Amino acid sequence: MPRRKAVVIGAGIGGISCAMRLQSLGFDTEIVEALDAPGGRAYVRRADGFVFDMGPTVLTVPHFIEELFSLQQDHAMLGEPDFPAHVLDENSRIREGISGGPNTSKYLEIMPILPFYRIYFDDGTFFDYDGDPVSTREQIKRLAPEDLEGYEAFHEQARAIFQRGFLQLGYTYFGSLGSMLGVVPDLLKLGAVQPLFSLISKYFKSDKMRQVFSFEPLLVGGNPMKVPAIYAMIHFVEKTWGIHFAKGGTGAMVSALITKFEEMGGRLRVNAPVDQILVQDRTATGVRLKGGETIAADVVVSNADYATTYMKLIDKSHRRINRDALVKFRKQSMSLMVIYFGYERRDNDPDLRHHNIILGPRYEALLNEIFEKKVMSPDFSQYLHIPTLTDPSLAPPGHHAAYTLIPVPNNASGLDWDVEGPKLCDRVLTFLEERGYIPDLAARLKHKSFITPDYFAETLGSYLGNGFGVEPVLTQTAFFRPHNKSEDIRNLYLVGQGTQPGGGTPSVMMSAKMTAREIARDLGVDTAVVNGVPRETELVA
Repeated sequence: MPRRKAVVIGAGIGGISCAMRLQSLGFDTEIVEALDAPGGRAYVRRADGFVFDMGPTVLTVPHFIEELFSLQQDHAMLGEPDFPAHVLDENSRIREGISGGPNTSKYLEIMPILPFYRIYFDDGTFFDYDGDPVSTREQIKRLAPEDLEGYEAFHEQARAIFQRGFLQLGYTYFGSLGSMLGVVPDLLKLGAVQPLFSLISKYFKSDKMRQVFSFEPLLVGGNPMKVPAIYAMIHFVEKTWGIHFAKGGTGAMVSALITKFEEMGGRLRVNAPVDQILVQDRTATGVRLKGGETIAADVVVSNADYATTYMKLIDKSHRRINRDALVKFRKQSMSLMVIYFGYERRDNDPDLRHHNIILGPRYEALLNEIFEKKVMSPDFSQYLHIPTLTDPSLAPPGHHAAYTLIPVPNNASGLDWDVEGPKLCDRVLTFLEERGYIPDLAARLKHKSFITPDYFAETLGSYLGNGFGVEPVLTQTAFFRPHNKSEDIRNLYLVGQGTQPGGGTPSVMMSAKMTAREIARDLGVDTAVVNGVPRETELVA
């Protein structure tokens, strides 16, 4: 019997992860990527001897990565992970010992980062978040002792949300309204559907603690004022498995995953942009590349932007549900300005960390301007990433490679980034110098470049230059988020941050497993035995 063919559009982390799983299900799988190298948002920029991850840099839940490196040709691994009970013990220090598992370590070195983040406030004080229960309480006592009691209550509610929302429902695909309605009572009881910032404000009195325990959804494109409180589980995801770094950067992880995929028999083609998804009798039959070449396939999976997939790659005549009007109606996440810079290091440099969150003088008002008003604000907050504090090989000797990421409105703003981009870049780098984060930066600067929402729109094909797909508000969560299985076209599937469960590296890896499961179910692939090989037990932390 001939092997079935799968084509995956886009070599982002979600697309690669799904392609690996399809290869393990017995498909001949080919990834077609528009850029000249894999990665998508995790593309790598190399300039003047510096190596910059252009996108995601925060790795959590390392056993998700281990599971991918444990896949084998024709050997499915699609079962539910059996999360161990000790992850619910907040005193567990397992994250200190977690790095890449035995299969990951054959391809890649993953190391834990402590603290997870150093969070700077506008008055110069900071909070080192490392997930340690003693350290966390000591820092709350130092900065906002009135919030110690509130933290205990928040901690218990976040634990309950994590247990139900992540450990029990993390891999649930909400393909029907009924599948979602069945869990709504539990989520209501947990208080998981109210806005996250409302939940946080019930427990914390100080502005600083409200910011510390609500900023994380920004890293997946969510407005803390609007995302549902189920995102409180991020606190427990991080404190359970820690924050990790792939030696060589996230791009090294992408390269390692591709190596594993090709060892399994998969194929990657770069410089191969897709012009159209081919459809016959409401069934996807393959893709046509911009050069005119067609690739026939039994299954097509798009890791491209959700809106781009439907509005650019599929003719209107094939779309009864995902019509242009519906696609445009969905609210898109904010975008980003990311500044990549290399500079000379000094022995007396300030004590920055690998991950630094530098909050501006305003929080709620700034978020409202970015997400709702879509205007250029007079101030900003930023995420400053300095990976050479952990891995000096990413820069020439005696130098640091860094990037700083600033949330900005998506292109529904109408802002002219050819004008605003250089001005914001100068403002941010001047701020880092004048506020003492990197003294004399201008004199030490050896490389400077940046991307704006136009990069996301034009190079990555993101509708309105969104940074994270559709915005994760309650009305675009679970069943209400774009579906991993097309409602319009048979044998067409989606994967990545724009689909369920959402944005962030762990979520897109979960998305890949969800999509692969739906494909296996629809095409009658036995996930317990593939080509006569019994399925292995799922890997866990």
